[in-house]
Amino acid sequence: MSLETYFQQLKHPNPNVRNQAMWEIAANYDAEVITRLMNILDDEDTNYRRAAVKTLGEIGHATIPPLVQAMLHSENVTVRGSATKAIAQVVICHPEEPLSAEGVAGLKAALQDANPVVNIAAVMAMGEIGEPVLDILIEALQETDNPALAISLVNAISSIGSSRGMDALRLIIDKEETDSYVKESAISALSRCEMTAGLNR
Repeated sequence: MSLETYFQQLKHPNPNVRNQAMWEIAANYDAEVITRLMNILDDEDTNYRRAAVKTLGEIGHATIPPLVQAMLHSENVTVRGSATKAIAQVVICHPEEPLSAEGVAGLKAALQDANPVVNIAAVMAMGEIGEPVLDILIEALQETDNPALAISLVNAISSIGSSRGMDALRLIIDKEETDSYVKESAISALSRCEMTAGLNR
């Protein structure tokens, strides 16, 4: 089957067909394929867009430079959000290979994006990376005055489960000016972590 056919199948209503097409494209990708997938990131068809995000993730670290460009510089918030999600997919699909410095710096910059679709997707991607970006997440939590972003940072930090992360959550809980929702999230995240740590002893 031709590449063209596989691209058409990324729009297929059946997820099995979409996944098969995704694997075929990822197995035979070149620079042109990556460009083509990047052009789908603002498609109105949500299935097609998500399939493109997953395919870029499946292809792996070769997609990071164009994804970072799109995430930081596209005027279109859908493209920025999709690019951020695709970086998260790269991390999930290829955990054995650490994200490049460019990728990490890009995600750190995306935390400043005013749009929650982008900044929260960046936090989720960093939560997948874990320990290597913990300091960036902690710093962002200490600096943000955006409660929604802060709550997603709390969840990402607690999912990494490091003692440094726990200390950062305690600091946020102790700070008087912390938003009450953020404080509640940090308290429940901390107690979950302490329970898990207790179970692991």
